Amino acid sequence: MSGGDRPEKAEGEASEERDEWGEHAEHHESDEDDELLLSSAGCVLALAGVLAAAAYALPRAEYSYDGGFEGQDTDWTVVLVELPLILLGGFALPPLTWAAATRYLRPWAAVLVCLAVVALGLWGLDAVWHPQQGPDPGYERGI
Repeated sequence: MSGGDRPEKAEGEASEERDEWGEHAEHHESDEDDELLLSSAGCVLALAGVLAAAAYALPRAEYSYDGGFEGQDTDWTVVLVELPLILLGGFALPPLTWAAATRYLRPWAAVLVCLAVVALGLWGLDAVWHPQQGPDPGYERGI
């Protein structure tokens, strides 16, 4: 038998198909499905993160882009810089956390880590971001 020859199978021996890595072929398809599921979970977390950031930040910044009476207090820094950065952070933070956490943890534990990181991110945002609010507590949008 030379280096590239396979040994002959005895009659009655079951033959097993293996892929190029020496694994069973049916397990390889299952692994691809698991990888697709884990990748799509990262995309779902990105969508959930940007929605959570938008639900938190847009109501707080309403006065900044409404501008009060005749738009005199419109704060373009909030509208053009701060809100896009908050939404970008909400979009990027959960999938990056997911990618890092799934390398070391099981998927259910990685989801818990992602939720904790998003909650800590929103708490930190609440601690440091204070856009201008309406001039009085009875402020409402105009007609």
